[in-house]
Amino acid sequence: MKFVIITHTEHKCQGSQTFAYEPYVREMNLWGNHVSELEIVAPLSEQGILPIEKVYNKKCTVVGIPKFDITTIKNKIHTLFVIPIIFFTLYRAMKKADHIHLRCPGNIGLLGCFVQILFPNKPKTAKYAGNWDPKAKQPLSYKFQKWILSNTFLTRNMKVMVYGNWENQSKNIIPFFTATYFEKEIESITPKKINGAINFIFVGVLTPGKQPLLSVKVVHELLKKGYDVAINIYGEGAERENVERYILEHKISGAVKLHGNVAKKIVKEAFKQAHFLVFISKSEGWPKVVAEAMCLSCLPISSPVSCVPYMLANGERGSIVDPELGVIVAEIETYLRNQELYSEKVQRAFDWSREYTLEKMEDSIKKLLHEY
Repeated sequence: MKFVIITHTEHKCQGSQTFAYEPYVREMNLWGNHVSELEIVAPLSEQGILPIEKVYNKKCTVVGIPKFDITTIKNKIHTLFVIPIIFFTLYRAMKKADHIHLRCPGNIGLLGCFVQILFPNKPKTAKYAGNWDPKAKQPLSYKFQKWILSNTFLTRNMKVMVYGNWENQSKNIIPFFTATYFEKEIESITPKKINGAINFIFVGVLTPGKQPLLSVKVVHELLKKGYDVAINIYGEGAERENVERYILEHKISGAVKLHGNVAKKIVKEAFKQAHFLVFISKSEGWPKVVAEAMCLSCLPISSPVSCVPYMLANGERGSIVDPELGVIVAEIETYLRNQELYSEKVQRAFDWSREYTLEKMEDSIKKLLHEY
């Protein structure tokens, strides 16, 4: 089976090896285990390999396409020239494919949604990695992708994997999940005490939507209240400058550490040492960092977006809070005064997380492929 992936994720080729963002590659390796030939249509980068990037297990062919966006007038003009090239490249790749796999949402995924209409009889799957909540406020392009994917007249012979189980969906929409660890990688953590130094963690791209600065402000407020707290931040992005400025202005460098992008094993060890994940994102699909925290006995404090209320059982396996500084601080103080409550929720989160392993994810992928 020739399995063709259409994605906006940047890829890097080094000799016969292909690299991309580690969580994405981790999942695509599971698909690759069950196909004979793998072709990827994606933007290419010539930059060096980063610690957060991983090699594909399977040898694959990469067809490069131009990147594009419409954030400026210059970029809009550039887009007018590259879109026909991308359309033709996608059409040619899909024509040769035995199975077409779209990664959405994204600019390339949007174009892929249009081109796949021309192949109604080919087996297809799509992974919508964003928030599928019909009530969520989202960019028009995201809503349009969701509309095309769920329209069974335009989109035929396709299973669309989405995060969450939403009402009134078309028959091709399949609730799905993302896993981080194999069963053998999951380990019991020594119960964490909250009567001494308390460690917080933030993991993710440093963007306004992920609100890393809010996590820093939470720790700052707890410091002012006399708690012995610190936070480690893993990730890079445009918000780093604002976070660094806040740290300097308030002289809290001893309590806030910015580590940048690091390897998965380093983040895993940090989760094992952390008591709380503070991740108040404005939009998510299936937030991997929340699932990782639960698996490593780090209690998530998160926002009520997408699948988070389901993952945290509406607050039984962590805390779901509004993005207000005082509310978040008060919620954390509740745990700091109650070791039993903290330990109970950590254990519930850990027990639940074991139901979502990479083995079970691979079984689900294999069933999808065998349905055709």
